[in-house]
Amino acid sequence: MVNVRARDREAAPSCPFRHDEALEPDPFLTRMRVEAPIAKVRLPYGEGEAWLVTRYDDVRAVTSDRRFSRAALIGRDFPRITPAPIAQREAINLMDPPALNRVRRLVAKAFTTPQVEALRPWTRRTVDTLLDTMVEHGPPADVVEHLADRLPLMTICELLEIPEPDRPRVRGWAAAMMSMSAADRTAAAEAKAGMRAYFDRLTAARRRDPGDDLVSALATARAGDDVLADAELSVLAMLLAVTGHDTTTYEIGDITYTLLTHPRHLARLRAEPEAVPRAVEELLRFIPFRQGVGIPRIALEDVELGGVTIEAGDAVHVSYLTANRDELAYDRPDELDFDRRDAPPHLTFGHGGHHCVGSHLARMVLQEAVGGLLTRFPTLRLAVPAAEVRWSTVSIWRYPRALPVTW
Repeated sequence: MVNVRARDREAAPSCPFRHDEALEPDPFLTRMRVEAPIAKVRLPYGEGEAWLVTRYDDVRAVTSDRRFSRAALIGRDFPRITPAPIAQREAINLMDPPALNRVRRLVAKAFTTPQVEALRPWTRRTVDTLLDTMVEHGPPADVVEHLADRLPLMTICELLEIPEPDRPRVRGWAAAMMSMSAADRTAAAEAKAGMRAYFDRLTAARRRDPGDDLVSALATARAGDDVLADAELSVLAMLLAVTGHDTTTYEIGDITYTLLTHPRHLARLRAEPEAVPRAVEELLRFIPFRQGVGIPRIALEDVELGGVTIEAGDAVHVSYLTANRDELAYDRPDELDFDRRDAPPHLTFGHGGHHCVGSHLARMVLQEAVGGLLTRFPTLRLAVPAAEVRWSTVSIWRYPRALPVTW
């Protein structure tokens, strides 16, 4: 057994951050949280080692402390789980305050909760239409094909007004960028470049001739005399297109699988559909929806955290997945409990200045997808044994490649 004590700098374990056993928590990450909640690790790609922070309170501390910088990653071959960095230098997720605060203020003016709620009736009608097609297909049918792969992409493209002929390309680019395989390095880079060029053209056109869509709202958003620069607008629209459908696509499959393998919880939601929003929050906490870690931070100075000195220049990764299962933060964290009370908010959408700007859209889409499925199919169940469900083994996201169901 590898010694992973936080102070043992000679024994930084090589950590591939791969765990493809359905949606079981990664045992290595779990062990790190218990035995060495702040420890040095080696990742598959990038130079040097990184600190891995796995406890809930420590994760919140790192993600809200300005001594840990995202902007300092620019130009650095930092430790990561993908062959090439996914984020672009102009992206909001590589900004620090005050630049970060400025862009978030502009986004908040354009991408509001009322705007998302105004889209809810359209989303509900779209769910109904997609499920009509699933009914026409007849059982067994694939929830991924009929709902998960379609609804989030349709919703974000409706919000951004991405033309229908372009939507498959956007989806393909996003999927290619998320591969963890070294063999896909070139394809991922080409997808990133292709998507950036597309959004450069799209945002320039909306700047010249704005409409009623979110891209136009971002292009015309002002805080005093301040507006988004052209590169900021392009990369932000690209980020919204990717994160606005990618994670939600996979969470629909993950949540459906989890409910269908937890019959008591499924029965509860069928009997109490009004509990769906609260249940979605618990499901988001409970499900380890991605492989490993995301974008790290760089310590700008020496920082003492949990009895460990993180030195200036060190890369620091946090694990939202392990924080969501931290027994010091949650009572019975490995249990799915729709009646959980007095618990801290989950960290699935991040924390601090880099909390997901589209979390309100993701919640709305997930609520409508789950609610629609339960209403339309009161006897929904897996059409194959759970052990036969096929899972992605390439992407940073953990999700069923297909989810055959019957009713």
